[in-house]
Amino acid sequence: MAGATLSALDVSLDEHALTTILHHLRPKIIFVDSKLVHLVSKVIDNKNNKHIQENHHGHKPLLVAIHDVSPDHRTQCDLGVPDYEQTLATGESDFQAVSPADECDPISVNFTSGSTGMPKAVAYSHRAAYLNSLGLILRYNMGKSPVFLWTLDMFRCNGWCFTWAMAALGGINVCIRNMSAKIIFDSIQLHKVTHLCGKPTILNLIAESPPVDQKPLPSVVDVIIAGAFPMTPVLKRVQELGFNIVHGYGMTEALGPALIRPWRSWQHHHHDDDEDDHEDHNLKYREGLHNITLEAADVKDPTTMLSVPSDGKAIGEVMLRGNTLMAGYLGNLEATRKAFSGGWFRTGDVGVRHTDGCIEMKDRARDAIVLGKEVISTLDIEAVLLSHPKVAEAAVVARDDIVAGQVPCAFVKLKEGRCSNAEEIVEYCTERLQKAAMVPKMVRFEDLPMTSTGKVQKSAERESQCNWEALSIERALLHKKQNIRLICSQTI
Repeated sequence: MAGATLSALDVSLDEHALTTILHHLRPKIIFVDSKLVHLVSKVIDNKNNKHIQENHHGHKPLLVAIHDVSPDHRTQCDLGVPDYEQTLATGESDFQAVSPADECDPISVNFTSGSTGMPKAVAYSHRAAYLNSLGLILRYNMGKSPVFLWTLDMFRCNGWCFTWAMAALGGINVCIRNMSAKIIFDSIQLHKVTHLCGKPTILNLIAESPPVDQKPLPSVVDVIIAGAFPMTPVLKRVQELGFNIVHGYGMTEALGPALIRPWRSWQHHHHDDDEDDHEDHNLKYREGLHNITLEAADVKDPTTMLSVPSDGKAIGEVMLRGNTLMAGYLGNLEATRKAFSGGWFRTGDVGVRHTDGCIEMKDRARDAIVLGKEVISTLDIEAVLLSHPKVAEAAVVARDDIVAGQVPCAFVKLKEGRCSNAEEIVEYCTERLQKAAMVPKMVRFEDLPMTSTGKVQKSAERESQCNWEALSIERALLHKKQNIRLICSQTI
């Protein structure tokens, strides 16, 4: 309402990342949590950052500290910067809210995760945010006076636009500094939470929580998640605890989830047979249809721009079109034109369309594993890996193979205090994956490189494979002497 453009930033940004983003934004005012004032001040005061010290209006950005008023986090020290409440008090009492001159003017700038490269600055228009917020209210049946528990970071697409949807409904926002199963259940019971959303790992957190933390829910809580889905046992357990699960597919450029499919109760489709259970999971894994305020979603041949057959097999690129997409990449006209070439937004994800019209996203185009004419989703493999009781994080990438073309390789981080080996992980995957070709051919245990938004940087994992492959050959020569002749003959 001040006529400014908002950009919510990740609180876990380091000095280098923050410098890069502030250089791009050239902000006039920076509101910052009192715990991070020193970091932001250091970046702004750095003499090498002249591009930040003077914004577009030639002034140094104003730094304003926001203090947590809760007893556990109240800040006592003088930070040497204006306080948020003090800054508000200097304003004019009769100030009139500034409306946008054009509904297509920017309302916010959000940064992509950077999981496939450098983060891009994505500009949202007032129109897109307005329509997408209405779409959320309708799609998630938010009703009157919803209570939203913020297990999703607000810097992710402005909280998937739930920030504005909640304001429109006059709902209650419950904000938490840290997330655990106990905090989630306690917050739901205390505040009568109706909605929460976030990454799929939140379902694992809820399902694996100790019984002492699992408080009875006052009513059914809608959980909206986006990303690779956990296995069916996790989904069932979460629903048994009183949660209704809704799966979405989207990205920063689409203002959050653009394709949405609600889960139907397992009570009506319960199967004791493992095969039926697996088929039931596959049916629910489809992302479904596009948001009601998005014009269209399709799976197309990226070259001919023709729709692929709706047979659940033909692979194409998932494309979106409508008013609830980004206005473009800030300061990058070439990338914007490329993203919208052909009149559709090209997501860079490959998928299929089923006979019922629902779209199933298979993988990022650059991450998918190609075996002849078949595309294997690394997300499906990762979902199985993450269901292993000892695995905390997992990422799967493709490695070139002389015989198969490409094979899946897994990077795994174990939970604290847990031990495992490659044989155990491979056996676990063999029992649960549909096809033998999906089973990882190599498993490496290590800390995974993450972006500031908590996504695995698969580009870094792919780059590390050169050393990994050499190491694997060395181990083969040392520990499997009977294969030396075979390896040498293949090399020759």
